[in-house]
Amino acid sequence: MNPAPDILRAAYAELVCTDLERSRWFYVDVLGLVVTEENDEAIYLKGFDEFLHHSLVLRKGDTAALAKLAFRVCAPEDIDKAETYFTGLGAEVRRLPAGTTRGIGEAIFVLDPLGYPVEFFYDAEHTERLHQQYHRMPSNRLTRLDHFNITVPDVAEGQKYYADLGFRMSESIEDDEHVYAAWYYRKPTTHDLALTSGDGPRLHHIAFSAAEREQILNTADILGSYQAEDLIERGPGRHGVTNAFYLYLRDPDGHRIELYTSDYYTGDPDNPQIRWDVSNPRRRSWWGHDIRASWYEESSEVLDLDGVPVPIRTQVASERAAAIGADGFGIPTASH
Repeated sequence: MNPAPDILRAAYAELVCTDLERSRWFYVDVLGLVVTEENDEAIYLKGFDEFLHHSLVLRKGDTAALAKLAFRVCAPEDIDKAETYFTGLGAEVRRLPAGTTRGIGEAIFVLDPLGYPVEFFYDAEHTERLHQQYHRMPSNRLTRLDHFNITVPDVAEGQKYYADLGFRMSESIEDDEHVYAAWYYRKPTTHDLALTSGDGPRLHHIAFSAAEREQILNTADILGSYQAEDLIERGPGRHGVTNAFYLYLRDPDGHRIELYTSDYYTGDPDNPQIRWDVSNPRRRSWWGHDIRASWYEESSEVLDLDGVPVPIRTQVASERAAAIGADGFGIPTASH
C-alpha cells in the first residue's frame, strides 16, 4: 500500500449557501468571524488567531450543501503522496492548480472512500493574525476552526479509513455490537474530525473554538438581541466526550455550527483512549438540556467533485435508537 500523506490538521470547509447576504449576517455579525475577502460569489472567513487566508468559505449556490472539507498537510511533498495514495484506493482524484480556491496553493481534491469531497494542500496565502487587536474583537470572538463532524452510515468503516490515514482516536461511543461515534485527531486536541452514525455521507457540523466559555454565552445573548434565538439548536452545555463546553447553532441554510471550548491535550504518544458506553447518559451531555431529535436526524447534504449530490446510504446502527430507555436523549423533545 502506498504511504499516506502526513496530515497536519483540519484547515477549512466550503459551504454552499443560498443567500450570501443572510449568511454574511450570521457568520460575521452574529459569530464575529473575520472577512479576509469577498465578492458576489463567495465570502472568505477566519478566526482572530488564524493567519491562513481562510478557514471557512461561503459560496453562493442554489441548494445548501457541503462542497469541500480541507486538510493541511505537513510538507509540499505530501501533495504528491496524497495523489498516489488516493489513486491507489481507486478514488476519484483531481490535481488543482494554485489559486483554484482563492488563497490556497496547489492541491489534491478527492472524493474519498466515505463519499466526501476532501482537499489536501500545503501552500496557502498568509494574512495578518489578529490575536492582539483587542479593539477589533467582538465580545464573542472566535479564535480558529477546530474540527469537522461527519455523518456516516458505518462508523467502523470510517474508523479503518481514518486510522489508515494516520489519525489517532481519542474517544468513542460503543456497545458490545456497534461503534456509534468516534473522535480522531492529528493536532494535539481531542479531534480534527468526528464520525457520527447516521444516514450519510452528510455533514453534521463544523466547529469553531472560542478562548473562553463566556464568549460562547455572549453569542446566545447576541442572537437574543436579534430575536433569532430559534437558531440555537442545542446547549449551552458541557459534553461528556471531549469535556468541551458547547453551543450548537443552525445557520440560515440549516448548516450546523458548533461553538466549542475547553477540551484537552492529546499530544503524548501514549495518550489513553476513552470508551463511553452508549447507555451512559452523560456521554453526549455531561450537563445540559435533552438533545432534540433534529440533532440526530438532520445534517447537510454533500456534493461530489462536480457539485452533484452524493447518494445517501442508510446507517447500520442508530445511537439514538440504542440509547432510548437508557438515557432518554433519543426521545424527541419539543421544537420551537
